Amino acid sequence: MNTHNPKINPSTTMDAVTLRVGDLENMSTYYASILSLEPIEERARGRQVHRVLGRNGVPLLRLIGTPDLPPVRQNQAGLYHTAFLFESQESLAATVYRTAQDPRSSFAGSSDHLVSEAFYFTDPEGNGIELYVDRPRESWVYGPQGNVDMTTVHLDPNVYLSQHLQESVLESTDVLPASIGHVHLQVGSVEQAREFYVDRLGFDLTNAFPGALFASAGGYHHHVAMNTWNSGGAGPRAATLGLADVAVTVPLRSDLDALVDRLRGWEFADNGTSVTTADPWGTQLSISLPETSAEELLER
Repeated sequence: MNTHNPKINPSTTMDAVTLRVGDLENMSTYYASILSLEPIEERARGRQVHRVLGRNGVPLLRLIGTPDLPPVRQNQAGLYHTAFLFESQESLAATVYRTAQDPRSSFAGSSDHLVSEAFYFTDPEGNGIELYVDRPRESWVYGPQGNVDMTTVHLDPNVYLSQHLQESVLESTDVLPASIGHVHLQVGSVEQAREFYVDRLGFDLTNAFPGALFASAGGYHHHVAMNTWNSGGAGPRAATLGLADVAVTVPLRSDLDALVDRLRGWEFADNGTSVTTADPWGTQLSISLPETSAEELLER
């Protein structure tokens, strides 16, 4: 492993998440309803249909219609939730309201994490969703080892909506910025997850709780999280619906070169603009250069 480049670039960000879905049209209209996502591009591959959805032309989700696969199993490795990040409390409140109004949503809770305010839902096929806004970064508290102080405090959704929901914002969610802030995964072992996501991929460890690990680039509270709360001891993933790819963006080709060095001895593919690999449980990760097009997403 290349010890001269042990860490991922601090400007690393997350990109569009890919889900395998059983009912492509229902899932497309669901994410259009809650997040104002629109189809950008799609392609058929045999019996599968790959569809990229985005907001303001920016891809946020790729859905792969694979109706022959069994549903998500809650105790297997894979997705805990995809976290969609908004730029203001008003934008978050509008999205939470839209999501709660859709009868296909299942509300799973809400929390103040000190670094962020978050609301949790489950989509129609059992995939977790987090909708959140960050608190000002200058208010975050860092420990001596670089860990970020996070906890879980009750956040009343009705009070939050009464304070921040605005009709004008509710009517313009389609043009407001949104991005993938982080992805939270289910894994079989926290220690193995640390070895892969921190030691190999190069993320910095930012916090750890019983059965969970948080890591990031550039001092963010977390870009990736891994837990064993439902999946402790899980082995390699079976072929099911649910998470198909976690996308990470790095600024420079030299960042991919450093990643390739760290992945020596681990299976990966490098096409020049993207390095694709999988974690110990078979969850695929694509680490790519900026401005991945919808067409490039469809090729993964």
